[in-house]
Amino acid sequence: MFTYFKDVRAELNHVSWPSRRTTIMYTIVVLAVSIATALYLGALDYIFSTLITRIV
Repeated sequence: MFTYFKDVRAELNHVSWPSRRTTIMYTIVVLAVSIATALYLGALDYIFSTLITRIV
């Protein structure tokens, strides 16, 4: 068990971690894309719901 954790720690030292600035920029991009997608799908839902209501 201790060997496993020692190996995990050694592998984590080989990982190329992103900088703080890069992490913040990627987070902002993910949030912006998520919000844009939500607005787009919400608008389509509203449009189609309104059309169905007027037809029926």
